[in-house]
Amino acid sequence: MAPLSTTSSTVFGTALLAAALALPSVQLAYADAAPEQGVVSLKYLNYQDRQSVDTPITAHLSSRDRIAVNALSFKALMPVAGEWSVGVSFMEDSVTGASPAYHSSGFSESKSKVVSGASGELRHSVDLQLTRYFPQGSVTAGTSYSSESDYISRSCSLQGSLSTEDKNTTFTLGGSFNNDTIKLNKPNVVLSKQQLTNENKRVVDGLFGVTRVLSKTDIVQFNLGYSNGNGYYTDPYKDPDNRPHDRNNVTALGRWNHHFDSIDGTVRLSYRYYSDTFGIRAHTLEAEYVQPLYHGWTLAPLLRLYTQSKADFYFTVAEEKFDGEIPKPPTTGRYYTEDQRLSAFGALTVGLKVSKQLNPDWLVDLKFEKYEQRDEWSLSGSGDPGLATFNARSVQVGLSRKI
Repeated sequence: MAPLSTTSSTVFGTALLAAALALPSVQLAYADAAPEQGVVSLKYLNYQDRQSVDTPITAHLSSRDRIAVNALSFKALMPVAGEWSVGVSFMEDSVTGASPAYHSSGFSESKSKVVSGASGELRHSVDLQLTRYFPQGSVTAGTSYSSESDYISRSCSLQGSLSTEDKNTTFTLGGSFNNDTIKLNKPNVVLSKQQLTNENKRVVDGLFGVTRVLSKTDIVQFNLGYSNGNGYYTDPYKDPDNRPHDRNNVTALGRWNHHFDSIDGTVRLSYRYYSDTFGIRAHTLEAEYVQPLYHGWTLAPLLRLYTQSKADFYFTVAEEKFDGEIPKPPTTGRYYTEDQRLSAFGALTVGLKVSKQLNPDWLVDLKFEKYEQRDEWSLSGSGDPGLATFNARSVQVGLSRKI
């Protein structure tokens, strides 16, 4: 099961989301019994995205690298007294570059957050989880903390699972609470100088899931989630930008895993639907195939398709009356954004993970993913043709040991 709580900065949402997806979470799949052995793992992630600035408006600019992330994570899971387990993870990432462009950023780079320097901006996060196992289920309580120079996130979560007597069906129910603080530098009109101002965002999440074993080779899962958030959603580094202070969303996720006995391979298929009060509707289709090979090798190719509609208050390039100056927001309408992450687009991710079981205790793995985002790939038919192509790649190396 995926964790209910997620810590991600509004500033570096794209880059840190990619990092979070690539790195392991301390949240573990439910089980009927505590693990017999502990596991410790160390993973390193290198992420780089790139913006192709080739629109008619910004034709004088060339393609360029933007966000770069280097992240190091440590995770440990330890069984305790036969009925408990403790999981802890720690991650440090360094971010350099500028936040992803939007269609006016070609004229004013200062409108995006820029992080420079040898070490970049550091973010630290820690997660702690305690699980109690029962004959027909488990209960997990967790807490996490994440901090960077302008964003602090705190969360707590509680999740439980209950299996039927034959262990073929498992029900999961969980919830989490996030309390985030965003530090802003806003001008003080009275004193005519910059002043540090804090904004807050609070999110409550809920999850209900059902997992069913259909046969010895097939297992299916369905999750339904709801999130209620209120507070500061505006991106302070994209001016002008003004977003609603409430954002609620509903997600529906279906998974099917099928194992091929003849070749010992497993295909993992999933579909996810997302809808929020910003007006975004998104679909994600993912397929992964895991194939063990000789001498402890395993290959796992991945394909992920994604498409979303635009937010109700997204202002497209075509709507701008460009006259050589930075476009101004419309005089009508309360909310406004030019952030391409809230536009309509489609995206394709291809990846490959290679792992090697060195011996019964040691495992090493290497994972590569390539991501590309284009407006014409949006299934909603309302993509923004003025936006430039956005792409990214990530490389992750991991080492784990049973103890």
